Amino acid sequence: MSEPRLNFVQCLDGRGLHRMAYWEWGDPADRRVLVCAHGLSRQGRDFDTLAQAFSGQRRVVCPDVVGRGRSDWLADPMGYAIPAYVADMVTLLARLDAESVDWVGTSMGGLIGLGLASLSGSPLRSLVLNDVGPVIEPVSLQRIGSYLGQPAHWKTVDEAADALWAISQGFGPHTRAQWLALTRPQLKPEGDGFKPHYDPAIAVPFRLITPELAKAGEAALWQSYDRVACRTLLLRGAESDLLSAATAQAMTQRGPKPRLVEFAGVGHAPMLIQPEQVAAVREFVLDAPSHEGTKELGSGPSFLDGP
Repeated sequence: MSEPRLNFVQCLDGRGLHRMAYWEWGDPADRRVLVCAHGLSRQGRDFDTLAQAFSGQRRVVCPDVVGRGRSDWLADPMGYAIPAYVADMVTLLARLDAESVDWVGTSMGGLIGLGLASLSGSPLRSLVLNDVGPVIEPVSLQRIGSYLGQPAHWKTVDEAADALWAISQGFGPHTRAQWLALTRPQLKPEGDGFKPHYDPAIAVPFRLITPELAKAGEAALWQSYDRVACRTLLLRGAESDLLSAATAQAMTQRGPKPRLVEFAGVGHAPMLIQPEQVAAVREFVLDAPSHEGTKELGSGPSFLDGP
């Protein structure tokens, strides 16, 4: 597997400037850009497999959202918020000088894409929301809050992989080789071992979310969603505890009215590594003919009619 190029762009925050890292695949002169944005405690190398699948057809850019991966950590943890991430991505898109922009966002990365797509004059040509929508189920917030920002130290990559797998069952089945490949970029060297790659302070604003704030945020997200005008695809793990089946169905009836594809045997969130997951994204982004309505993808090669 070839390696991506690592670049940085300076972005503005409330205390000054910070550097945001981004991983770039493909021809740097290609103005057809696919941006892939990761989840809350992840980083841009999650998309290595997906990026390889677009080889020769798109320049693929995978940012490490600030506070994660190779990006800087913020002096003020309250800067770890979706509006600030959207602003960072506007800066990134200006740097990329793209002619067309497709966006794939997993969980938090999907909310960033939703924020961008809802802006007047948005540059997004298409949007893939991976297991996220305007309504975030409370049970998922409790699950994520149980580990986010907690101190951890692992002596070996294998030990880290086992610990991360224990909190990542929703990602669905992976081979050991696939999981180790997903684990290594999640680690930072520390002493005689490793620690998580992200700033523990990303948990500070997360833990301030009350039921009342969540409800207000839900209303604002629906308003943003209804402003999205670009082509949209909605992916869902059929066992997701974050994006409910009811919310996903409601999303198909309003706003951009996306096609919904569900993956059997997966919760939150599909990692876009398995062949059927990669194929769903490629078909949509590359404008291949698609079927309308809800579909469910299992371990086999065929589309199965959903409910």
